[in-house]
Amino acid sequence: MKNNLSRPTSFPFVRRLAATLLMSLGTCLLAAPAQAQSAYPNKPIRMIVSVGAGGATDSIARRLADRLSKSMGVAVFVENQPAGSGVIAAQAVARAAPDGYTILIGTNTTHAGNASFLKNMPYDPINDFEPITRLGIAALVLSINSDVPVKTVPEFVAYGKANPGKMAFGAGTGSARLASEMLKAKTGIDILSVPYKSNVQALTDLRGGQIQILMGDIALMLPQIRSGAVKGLAVSSAKRSAAMPETPTLQEAGVPGYELVGFIAAFAPAKTPEPIVRKLNEEMGKILREKEFAASLAAAGVDAAPNTPAELREWVVSETKKWNDLARAAGIQPE
Repeated sequence: MKNNLSRPTSFPFVRRLAATLLMSLGTCLLAAPAQAQSAYPNKPIRMIVSVGAGGATDSIARRLADRLSKSMGVAVFVENQPAGSGVIAAQAVARAAPDGYTILIGTNTTHAGNASFLKNMPYDPINDFEPITRLGIAALVLSINSDVPVKTVPEFVAYGKANPGKMAFGAGTGSARLASEMLKAKTGIDILSVPYKSNVQALTDLRGGQIQILMGDIALMLPQIRSGAVKGLAVSSAKRSAAMPETPTLQEAGVPGYELVGFIAAFAPAKTPEPIVRKLNEEMGKILREKEFAASLAAAGVDAAPNTPAELREWVVSETKKWNDLARAAGIQPE
């Protein structure tokens, strides 16, 4: 019996074998990234929040992180980096590996306002990130120190005009600053500006009387208003907030054309693979659409508002232009 293994191998057979091996290798190489992405996530996710602890953005981030941990099967850690109007947080995520394990919870400050407030932006809010989804939209509330002798917006405006330069507003976010500058521009009152690293710090000084005014988000201000620690005069949105329906809008209270709301959104570093971005969008969207979760946000003055990555990108572009127009109209110059 002949041993077939000893038979010389023909060149056509070698070529066919080589082609088959190359095709198999190519298929494996192409499949490797897809397999790595399909395994996502397989380690803890770091969620960097651009504001300090407390307030709507931090509250949403922590609730979302807890739910994502359960739905995705890995730990999701929240890390607050509030310095520099969210610039530090935004840069940290923009420079992170684009693998889906570092996520920015940004706001209208990081992805709309800073472009108007900063002369030299150290990051690009459009090209340095992959949008994941918008999380929510929130109104601000005009809050004043309890010792200021007014109870309504008209009384507040009259008091401000009678005491020019004697009141100061605090601003720990871009939205708080722009909202306050708009208030000055539309009412004609002279108010000093005091910058803070966060609205939480500004709130401490509001309660202590070091400043008299803070345009803070409802989640942060509502407990203080209900306890009587500060007074809430009006909200910044066009419609009243379901969280505090007894409080008028600034338009209703005699400031025509006043409307400004903040937004909260999730972003990944640029070049994060599309399947990972899509998975994060789907997971976050499912959570935000749950009635119980959405209701918990509404109670804090935030309307859940998930959308697609493409829609979020368009939103950031349009909001950046809107905030720039408002900043210029309010006389804010980049610093």
